[in-house]
Amino acid sequence: MEPSAASPAAIARPLVLGIESSCDETAAAVVAGDGRILSDVVLSQLDDHRIYGGVVPEIAARAHVTHLDGLIRRALEEAGLGLGDIDAVAATAGPGLIGGVIVGLTTAKAIALGAGKPLIGINHLEGHALTPRLVSGVAFPYLLLLVSGGHCQLLAVEGVGRYRRLGTTIDDAVGEAFDKTAKLLGLGYPGGPAVERAAASGDATRFSLPRPLIGRPGCDFSFSGLKTAVRETVAALPRPLSDRDRADVAAAFQTVVGAVIVDRTRRALDMLPAPCPLVVAGGVAANGHIRARLQELATARGIDFVAPPLKLCTDNAAMIAWAGVEHFKAGHTDALDLKPRARWPLDTEAAAPGAKA
Repeated sequence: MEPSAASPAAIARPLVLGIESSCDETAAAVVAGDGRILSDVVLSQLDDHRIYGGVVPEIAARAHVTHLDGLIRRALEEAGLGLGDIDAVAATAGPGLIGGVIVGLTTAKAIALGAGKPLIGINHLEGHALTPRLVSGVAFPYLLLLVSGGHCQLLAVEGVGRYRRLGTTIDDAVGEAFDKTAKLLGLGYPGGPAVERAAASGDATRFSLPRPLIGRPGCDFSFSGLKTAVRETVAALPRPLSDRDRADVAAAFQTVVGAVIVDRTRRALDMLPAPCPLVVAGGVAANGHIRARLQELATARGIDFVAPPLKLCTDNAAMIAWAGVEHFKAGHTDALDLKPRARWPLDTEAAAPGAKA
């Protein structure tokens, strides 16, 4: 959905300014009550972190401080709006790198106080969870597969603020496994797109890798052992690695990840009382192989499959603004003493088996 400016009087209310700063994307957006994205501005910090092979929290936080005010100004200008036209300010309040979360939430508080607007603190994971409703209007309930660099969960989404976790990773997130595999193969950072590009020309059958937890009860994930197997496979290859070696390992890894995700998702669908749409969100949801495998599963089950556009899979402020719209419509706002959180599970009652949330 492309951003579009319009007269404030002609736009469906509420109008929400969204701010995202939980990791290494600095972002601001304005979204209307009918789901129109009036602006969506994202400043990537990839070049700042690439030389370190991962996100450096201090560098990320400083970049948010430097650029966020200008991005908010630009988002409002592109939407053709002023702060007086906004109905509420929504910002990521967690989970994430706490320095970055503090920058975004503090900025949102200042705007809310200065402009006399309500503040809405958004769980970053909820931003991903509700994005499919922004792009397709999918109705509750639905099954959400949330896959990213820090998270790997299956959740029953029953309504705004109502999430029931069915499965999670017991060790590493799938995005982390992609990054580690890319690093082992010398493919660069970020790892997800790099592995997918290499895998496109690879032979997935050349190397045999374990398929963790496939066939096991429940729908939890595990990727630590798979990362170890990739490391051992790469270590056994002659040096220097050839392009063929890299492509074949990448293809084997991606194929296993797809198989594991489908198996776990199938079991989650079996745990639900009735068929419902299958939704995927998060950075790893941009992977074409995983999308295709999930689409096959949904087709076989006779259920709808919803995946956001690639731009809305990675961190962005449009999803935060839309989550703000959903909460505003439900009458949910927050006080200015709202605290930022490094960890904030969507399902607060779920037992956490060492998982990141």
